[in-house]
Amino acid sequence: MDTFAHFHNSAASDASTCARNGAAHAIELELVIERMSYGADAIAHTADGKTVFVSGGAVPGDIVRARLTDDGERFSRAVLMEVLEPSPKRVTSPLPFVALTGAAPWGNMTYESQLREKKAGVVSAFERIGHFSPKETSELMRDIVAPGEPWGYRNKIELAFKRVGRKTLVGMYAPNGQDIVRIKDCPLLDKAHEKIVGAVSGALSYLSGSHELDIERIGIRASRRTKDVEVALWTAPGGFPRSQVARVLKDATGATSIVRVMTKGPSKARRIAGVERLSGAGSWSELIGDERMRVSAPSFFQVNTKGAEKLVKLVLFALDVRDSDEAMDLYCGAGTFTLPLARRAGFVSAVESYGPAVRDLRRNLEDADLSNVDAIGGDAGRSFPDTDADIIVVDPPRAGLAPDVVKQLSEQSARAIAYVSCDPATLARDLRRFVDAGTFKPVSVIPVDLFPQTFHVESVCLMSRVKKTD
Repeated sequence: MDTFAHFHNSAASDASTCARNGAAHAIELELVIERMSYGADAIAHTADGKTVFVSGGAVPGDIVRARLTDDGERFSRAVLMEVLEPSPKRVTSPLPFVALTGAAPWGNMTYESQLREKKAGVVSAFERIGHFSPKETSELMRDIVAPGEPWGYRNKIELAFKRVGRKTLVGMYAPNGQDIVRIKDCPLLDKAHEKIVGAVSGALSYLSGSHELDIERIGIRASRRTKDVEVALWTAPGGFPRSQVARVLKDATGATSIVRVMTKGPSKARRIAGVERLSGAGSWSELIGDERMRVSAPSFFQVNTKGAEKLVKLVLFALDVRDSDEAMDLYCGAGTFTLPLARRAGFVSAVESYGPAVRDLRRNLEDADLSNVDAIGGDAGRSFPDTDADIIVVDPPRAGLAPDVVKQLSEQSARAIAYVSCDPATLARDLRRFVDAGTFKPVSVIPVDLFPQTFHVESVCLMSRVKKTD
């Protein structure tokens, strides 16, 4: 039996048991899956037109049997029990990874279908949230770009760690976000390094037999370009068998860097208390185009190297950077856009609020011998550069731009802004704010698939200043 069938037969068995025990009245629906939501759930409608969000791995075109789990006034939720008629868009993955973990929620859909669904999701956000008309959206939207391979594209993964009695569990979370699934390798990780997952798991299981390892999670970064491999152990402060952990992990993985990242505070608001180098370089490096970037374990860096390169190319092309330009780079991180901008523009003001990333940025600028950058550590709103930029790059987190940042950007005389977004909803919302302010208008939007096998999509939007005659 394939893994997908086993996974959903188990779900069906659980539902039947639940009904027999009288814990719930199981209402089952036969549904035709129409499209994907911006998430792991698929969308269908009942005969009377009510929207149903179906979890559990349905894909567009499937005819399914689903058990109702929540019947709200506006919409319902259901869990997939059985695929009655599979869609042509469905693939039967040979990888247990897809069904057993939550890391590849779209992994049972053809890649061509994933791309169509992602672009449709961006279009939907522009129309529903940005209130752009279908005609306006169609004129803005370009074809979705797929920068690389649909599998083996990631340079980073994270593993969960848990002690259960005398056993050590190292793996990925199941779709329920609670259970940990042991995995020997990860098909999303760069193929040259996918076996490192098993090596890390084995090493930590061995160490747990004789040491208390208060590990919260494990980060693995691996580059096929620089050959760097970093293992980062996220722990609480306190005693830790540093030398033993470093020796065993180094022997098992050949990592070029092993670090311990200590955090403290409430679980939903953990903050960095310190980073210890246990072995090797103490940082990880990657090549993005001609730029070598060094990144510390706590810092954000795009998980898709080819995708990051594509974003840089799209941004530079859209802005048409000139050597006389003064540029601004907000939410700049370790310098993915800052460094190539500095190679081409006269001066760059780069703003980043996260301390470890600011330190990485300054180190990368020094390593690259670039002195035409003002690296500003601070919030984009409170530390907004006091300058008149010609071109601007913004690459905010998922929450998008704060209203005060939109206001300050609107007051700039820049000819163009490149907005790099990881959330279509907040991108659409922010673009509407610029349009309503009458300052900048969107010219083009290019969806970029940096995250195959998931619902996430990046977008690069070019905005131009509104002229009085527009």
